[in-house]
Amino acid sequence: MKKDAIIDKSRIEPKPNTIVSCRKDGKDNALVVGFASNASLEPSMVMVGIVPTRYSYDMIKDTGKFVVNIPGKDFADEFNYLGTVSGRDEDKLAEINTVDGDIVDAPILTDCPVNFECTVVTSVKPEDGTHELFIAKVEKVHCDEEYLEDGIIQWDRIDLL
Repeated sequence: MKKDAIIDKSRIEPKPNTIVSCRKDGKDNALVVGFASNASLEPSMVMVGIVPTRYSYDMIKDTGKFVVNIPGKDFADEFNYLGTVSGRDEDKLAEINTVDGDIVDAPILTDCPVNFECTVVTSVKPEDGTHELFIAKVEKVHCDEEYLEDGIIQWDRIDLL
């Protein structure tokens, strides 16, 4: 028998654990994003939801560029750190390995097995919602070669967080 669940405590699960990295005026940052999904197949697009009070929000809103980094379980400590500290208070990427994106001006977290370089095409802030939803075109996908077969990511081989 089904019973009613509490609406504001219920979410679609499992959700992907994602880290969104960005850059503005030479300053890099990254934040854990709980709302992320595919948004289109052709062209390939993703959606990330970010609360407007977050430090990275204005960076992404102003530049329209970001990278979605998909962490493995071996990145759990860094994931927890990035989700609990604000870039307003410290350089969150000082001890995390990064390289510049090939296409977008944002850092790639190289210890995450998959990274999506993205350019915002539109965003929407639902009137009563908590997050602004950024829909972005995937410009390039990076993947550790051990998880690729004929250029296709083999998600079942990755020990995702």
